[in-house]
Amino acid sequence: MDRRDFLKAATAAAGAAATEPLLASALPADTNTPESNGMIYRTLGRTGQRVSAIGLGGYHIGKPSLSEEESIQLIRQAIDRGITFMDNCWDYNGGVSEIRMGKALTGGYRNKVFLMTKFDGRTKDAAAAQIDQSLQRLQTDHVDLMQFHEVIRLEDPDRIFAEGGAMEAMLAAKKAGKVRYIGFTGHKDPYVHLRMLHEARQHDFHFDAVQMPLNVMDAHFRSFGSEVLPVLNREGIAPLGMKCFGDHFILQSKTIKPIEGLHYCLNLPISVQITGIDSPAILDQAFEATRTFHPLSAEEVASLLARTSTAAKGGEYELYKTTANFDGTAHNPKWLG
Repeated sequence: MDRRDFLKAATAAAGAAATEPLLASALPADTNTPESNGMIYRTLGRTGQRVSAIGLGGYHIGKPSLSEEESIQLIRQAIDRGITFMDNCWDYNGGVSEIRMGKALTGGYRNKVFLMTKFDGRTKDAAAAQIDQSLQRLQTDHVDLMQFHEVIRLEDPDRIFAEGGAMEAMLAAKKAGKVRYIGFTGHKDPYVHLRMLHEARQHDFHFDAVQMPLNVMDAHFRSFGSEVLPVLNREGIAPLGMKCFGDHFILQSKTIKPIEGLHYCLNLPISVQITGIDSPAILDQAFEATRTFHPLSAEEVASLLARTSTAAKGGEYELYKTTANFDGTAHNPKWLG
């Protein structure tokens, strides 16, 4: 079966052929209305959990350009102002991101957030070890959402669901109370995401959340928004967006302003848009985006996509799709186990 046939079959299995994703106007009104603190809150798929529509990205708070003290202060400021969704990963900055977030969540902050992290292991043993290490770094006995990280290869779904694979460790962790909900992430190609969802159906497993790149350029090239997002919405799986700015490369195209990029993402029917926040100014920008957000009209969306269509061709500004620059597990295959 070739790529096109698989995409048709995979989306048909979910209930319909691939279509353009629904817009935020299709969501309940209260999921698009900022509360008094300026933040928007949405429901996380079928979990019933209510979380901030902006998630604090874990990679950026572990960057060497920030001191540990600055990172902790920034995380707590974000929480105090109303961001509840915390993103992280076992491999971010060699574990520094999780360590810093763990310290920031002491003193009562852990109970104020929905904590998510990810791991790379594809074998049961590697996954179990990474899960426990993440919990230790984060100084918690459980995370609210644990995700298989970097599902970017066609064989990743097979390895995860195989006998002795990472899914066995994930299910054991959930049974032990270390994990509440289960998801997966990836940034390479919607084809791989659909394969992962297909494999889950074959094993009678339902993911709670799925993370993927969503931005104004994704709409034009290997589009997760067109091919994966409608499937998630039909199946009640919480969509988590990331790479709103493509690690700043999309902004370098000079086709959009940061607030426009965030508004476009918030306009999609997603639960959370995770974004890197590495300074008080960028934190302010995230709140300005939610405070000023309103569901975009079809004309407004069309205008944004028209401005970005030429630059988006070929994935020039979406390097996570077209190069191995963002593939941590490709550079460190030992993480997979």
